[in-house]
Amino acid sequence: MKIRNYLLVLLLILACNQESKAQSNSKLYSQTIRGTIIDHETKQGLVGANIVILNSDPFEGAASDMDGNFILKQVSIGRISIHISCLGYEAKTIANIEIGSAKEVVLKIELIESLTHIEEVTVHPKTARHETLNKMATVSGQAFTVEETSRYSGSLNDPARMVSGYAGVSGDGEGSNEIIVRGNSPKGIQWRMEGIEIPNPNHFADEGSTGGAINALNSSMLSNSDFFTGAFTAEYGNAYSGIFDINLRSGNNSKHENTFGFSTYGIDFTVEGPLKKNYSGAYLANYRYSSLELLDNIGLVDFDGVPKYQDGSFKIVLPTQKAGKFTLFGLLGKSNILAKEENDEETITLGEYIVNSDLTVIGISNLLPIGKKSYLKNTMAYSATNTQNESRILGDDNTMFVALNEKYQHNYFKYVSTFNTKLNAKNSVKAGIEYTRLGFDIKSVNDFKNTGAFTTDVNSEGKSHLFQSFVNWKYRITSDFTVVSGVHASYFKLNNDYTIEPRVGLKYQFLSNQSFSFGFGMHSKTESLSTYFVQLHDNENNTYTPNKNLKMSKAIHYVLGYNNQLNRNLHLKAEVYYQDLYDVAVENDPNSKIVLQDIKEGLADFDFVNKGTGKNYGLELSLERFFHNDFYYLLTGSLYESKFTALDGIERNSRYNGNYAANLLIGKEYKVGRNDQNRIGLNGKITFRGGQYYTPVDLAKSQEAGETVYLANSEFSKQGDDLFILNASFSYKVNRKKTQHEFKIDIKNASNNKAKILERYNEATHKIEDGKQLSLLPTLQYILYF
Repeated sequence: MKIRNYLLVLLLILACNQESKAQSNSKLYSQTIRGTIIDHETKQGLVGANIVILNSDPFEGAASDMDGNFILKQVSIGRISIHISCLGYEAKTIANIEIGSAKEVVLKIELIESLTHIEEVTVHPKTARHETLNKMATVSGQAFTVEETSRYSGSLNDPARMVSGYAGVSGDGEGSNEIIVRGNSPKGIQWRMEGIEIPNPNHFADEGSTGGAINALNSSMLSNSDFFTGAFTAEYGNAYSGIFDINLRSGNNSKHENTFGFSTYGIDFTVEGPLKKNYSGAYLANYRYSSLELLDNIGLVDFDGVPKYQDGSFKIVLPTQKAGKFTLFGLLGKSNILAKEENDEETITLGEYIVNSDLTVIGISNLLPIGKKSYLKNTMAYSATNTQNESRILGDDNTMFVALNEKYQHNYFKYVSTFNTKLNAKNSVKAGIEYTRLGFDIKSVNDFKNTGAFTTDVNSEGKSHLFQSFVNWKYRITSDFTVVSGVHASYFKLNNDYTIEPRVGLKYQFLSNQSFSFGFGMHSKTESLSTYFVQLHDNENNTYTPNKNLKMSKAIHYVLGYNNQLNRNLHLKAEVYYQDLYDVAVENDPNSKIVLQDIKEGLADFDFVNKGTGKNYGLELSLERFFHNDFYYLLTGSLYESKFTALDGIERNSRYNGNYAANLLIGKEYKVGRNDQNRIGLNGKITFRGGQYYTPVDLAKSQEAGETVYLANSEFSKQGDDLFILNASFSYKVNRKKTQHEFKIDIKNASNNKAKILERYNEATHKIEDGKQLSLLPTLQYILYF
């Protein structure tokens, strides 16, 4: 592989962007900070808010205008913290805003009305920087920033990989970015974008999974977002494990700006700017193309199985005078890969595996203020996924034959309407309805023995409907005690299944820096559509579909939390939780151990009934030093158990019961260059976690069947090796007058640990292979902001 040519290109790009000594300028570069201050509940602008840059000398500050807009000009580049205060509202501090020389910083800041209506002006208000953007949430939530997504080692600018460092969250040892929360199946995760549920936004995603090799959501498009691990508020439905609530940022509405990125993963362009002069509307768009595919096309790499993909996303903001604010948004993705299995001499192709997938999300929303204390938001979106898999195997006659052919096409039309009103400073109510039309065309056939006749596992097309509604009531009894209660209801038309789910959350600030919180909630989720239409054959070879009436899987969450702001920059968080799972889908066999939630991906071709149970319980600790004086760390630890009981009545470990997980994320920045305007960043992540359980392969029966056959009565009976993962990254940021350059090296599994995590049968070689954790993987990245 001619990878040295690739490295040389990157180094030349970096070298060419260094300013010559003859043209060096000792002047400090500066940038503009702009934004809007709004009421958290009503989303309307706040006039007269004071915005101050902390520790600025000379003093730098501004006030918001009639629409809540503010501007700070000629702010020195580097990292700053700003303090926002407004009469009648709780003050807020936003720390470690990174200021670069190329792009303006655009902020949207939400303030909460004070119960006392008297806000003491203080340089360091007691507002925690770890709190979620959704103020209805009281437990098991974490806000994250785009800057953290790019800074944390091993995240690869992917929010799904970044959250694996949080307490109670782990990833997949093979390198997929699947999210395992508190021992639950990744299937229980829900992805949301711009307030609406979306399909799995990953390239090379399999049916029934919520992860993949590469996220199609580019970090350059993201705004600050929320991640929830349990006891969600009533507005979140159709999930029992976790919620990834992603927000796209709005483009700069006063200046055209661009970003070019070149990395091992892809080449991408981001453009943004105002739609026209004297109009506050803006556009933002990104396009990415697989760099490995490009290098393959020009002959710089020459290996089989090159992952080829491209994706794009956009957001267009269209404010109006009387009809509120319209927003157009979208996410598009396309990927394919051809992987080959060859003999040891690499002279004979034993098998070929082809994967093609497409992703589409297109939506429009309208945020309409109603009076001074309410707003109505309506969103319509169309989304679709199309995955086609084909496996070819070398037959006894030395010709390739098709052993497996799968097609999974899904399309969704969604309409969501939410109404929010602030009755007074103590009470606010949010209610909404959601309608989803689900269209599907799914088919899976196989002929592993090369008989010439395919066996049909599923073959169905049609549509169904999912209706959801919710109401949330937030009651701030005092400034230190808040109660959030609500209910979520769902109705699945396919089999007339419905749920009514009460939720409640409490938060009590018993000291100025310490609080207790509690969360309770009932949660449910529909299964993958293919599961409902699986076709099985009885003893007389008659076809039947046993899962048409399968109910939603359900869970009751209990969470008790404790937060302690030890000092301005050090935060301790602890949570204990218990999850009672019921109506769990298990195989309809009194001797079976099979649980649907343990099936990681692909078609779940079993006869299921909702008679299984499960439980998850554990303790989570987090100690976080916020980024201050160019240094940060995050130490997290989890002890947990995850169990299932199938029809045989025996409680067993779930597939994802790793028992423990621990992470240390640490980083330091150094100011370098003339006037300390450039930065070197060193970041690392160390992970220890228990192995997942897997089912051993029955070699003899697999060879006879021509496909993987697992040992009978041994489902998830063996545990993989414990994982040790060391990630390390180095970054260098160079500021110039109108441009900023960033070069980054990120190494995953730097120690090249090779833990065994599973077994698999290779249909081409007719042997059992050990699946190892993802090996050492260096990634390179260059970004130009201009």
